[in-house]
Amino acid sequence: MDTHRLSSLLRALADPTRLSIVSLLTRRDFCGCELVPLFGVSQPAVSQHLARLKSVGLVNESRHGQWVFYHLDQDLMAELSQALSQLRPLSESLSGQLGTPPANCPWPIASAR
Repeated sequence: MDTHRLSSLLRALADPTRLSIVSLLTRRDFCGCELVPLFGVSQPAVSQHLARLKSVGLVNESRHGQWVFYHLDQDLMAELSQALSQLRPLSESLSGQLGTPPANCPWPIASAR
C-alpha cells in the first residue's frame, strides 16, 4: 500500500466517531439505524460518517428491503494492518536518502524512548 492510500485511510479513521464505528463493525454487521442511538447524533450525521468510510473503501453496505447493513471490507482491513506493520521498514528505506542535518538543526537529540 502506498503512503498516499495509507494516509487517506488513516484520515478517515482519525475521527473518533468513525473509529468507533469501525471498531463496532469488527464485531458484526450493523444496520444504520442501530448506530444512531449509540452515538447520540442525528441519522444524517451517522450517514455522513458511514459515507466517508465507504468513500475510502473500509465499509461496504448491503440492502435488505428498506434496511441498509454495513460491514467492513476485511481484505482492506488486513491490508491496512499489514501496511501499518511496515512503517518501520518504510522509514528505514527513506533514511538511506537522508543527508547530513543542517548546521542549525539540534540533531542528534536524546531519544525519549
